[in-house]
Amino acid sequence: MFEKYVKKILDASVYDVAVETPIDSADFLSARLKNNILIKREDLQPVFSFKIRGAYNKIKLLNDDEKKRGVIAASAGNHAQGVALSASKLGIKSRIVMSLTTSEIKVDSVRKMGAEVILYGDTFDEAYIHARDLSKKDNSIFIHPYDDPDVIAGQGTIGMEMLRQYSKHIDAIFVPVGGGGLIGGISVFVKYLRPEIKIIGVEADNSACLYEALKANERVVLPQVGLFADGVAVAQVGEEPFKLAGKYVDEVIRVSTDEICGAIKDIFDDTRSIAEPAGALALAGLKKYIVDNDLSDKTLIAVNSGANVNFDRLRHIAERSELGEKREAIMAVTIPEQPGSFRAFCETLGNRDITEFNYRYAEKQEAHIFVGVRMKKGDGGRKNLVSTLTSDGYKVVDMTDNEIAKIHIRYMVGGHAHEVKDEVMYLFEFPERPGALLKFLDGLGHRWNISMFHYRNHGAAYGRVLMGLQISQGEKKEVTDFLNNLGYRYWEDSDNPAYRLFLA
Repeated sequence: MFEKYVKKILDASVYDVAVETPIDSADFLSARLKNNILIKREDLQPVFSFKIRGAYNKIKLLNDDEKKRGVIAASAGNHAQGVALSASKLGIKSRIVMSLTTSEIKVDSVRKMGAEVILYGDTFDEAYIHARDLSKKDNSIFIHPYDDPDVIAGQGTIGMEMLRQYSKHIDAIFVPVGGGGLIGGISVFVKYLRPEIKIIGVEADNSACLYEALKANERVVLPQVGLFADGVAVAQVGEEPFKLAGKYVDEVIRVSTDEICGAIKDIFDDTRSIAEPAGALALAGLKKYIVDNDLSDKTLIAVNSGANVNFDRLRHIAERSELGEKREAIMAVTIPEQPGSFRAFCETLGNRDITEFNYRYAEKQEAHIFVGVRMKKGDGGRKNLVSTLTSDGYKVVDMTDNEIAKIHIRYMVGGHAHEVKDEVMYLFEFPERPGALLKFLDGLGHRWNISMFHYRNHGAAYGRVLMGLQISQGEKKEVTDFLNNLGYRYWEDSDNPAYRLFLA
């Protein structure tokens, strides 16, 4: 397998459209983490993503008859642009199936490159199935985003470049993982020439299809995937990438949304460029690996795979980056409901800065406050903060890792609803497109009273709703059946401490 792929990578003619991207030194991050940290800048490709390499290599290798039949692909953005530009360069007809939730800027970019765009379905999976059906119907050539040897070989040219560009000692290369084509191509080439270099895959913790597959020793299908890092939101790793990963990948680690946001900020600080969530995934994993293994004086490379991020997502990323950098903690603290309590609380915090303070009178004896506190180097972190507050007699709940608190509750703190009976709290995710919220509300109808509602969208392909419904005990099964039939992803979380402390 080594020789087959190495030859394919060496023969790949990706540079007709792709460029050899630089390896930049992350000087600020290197100094902070006491390691030599480098970033491979695939965000500088003509389509702002590495996907152009694999797409072009695959299409270039088609025979004349296949080229006449045209190509078709399914993609949320990066692969779509790679296929569209490659086909245009080679004078081949191309069609791209994109979900109805795809942002307008990505749709326009693909059309500008000469491809026909077909909008279909609410998810990538629906678009993928439709593209496959169209391919069979009209005999066009389907260009898979990752599960194809020629696509994998095109991505493998990144590994070839890195070894040529940086001939000094390298301890590990960190690679983002979605379907696995990128890490498959990089790992097989690097391990052939420099087997001592560790290849470490990085996945979003809610889309870890390769991690779960390696653990089970077989490809598994995740029941659901997180959508924040949409470029790697894949439910099942590709068949060919899985074979390669089993042989040539040393380890796979998982990172949270907050850690990804922190890495986006790090990339900006060092390069003044903005990575998409999937693009910053590898750096987030690199940082976590350093901390978990107490590394110093190592040379580590992270692949920045792309920069196709919607501008309106940056607000959400900025909100979460401080949490991802462990520079902010969010706490629910109970203080006495009496004059001077807030001052006394601030005195307990000492020299820590308060970043947020939400309070609403609710009871005569005690008050529940929602507070953000800035963490400083050397102050002992969150555990020490909780210990300090607890030792002074405060009741504390650390909500820094509580998604409901971070997405919804911090914007809703306003007091308890004492008159609301039989409230059950649900969270929903639904495809974000024009009219989606109205359709969602129409689907709910008028059967149960909505006692609480908070909706947020941050430039992603899905909207998030926190909702309270007044439901008697005998109606619970009826409501569950009804919500299941609505077809939206949802779950109940009425025991969440953030909800209990501030809204219930």
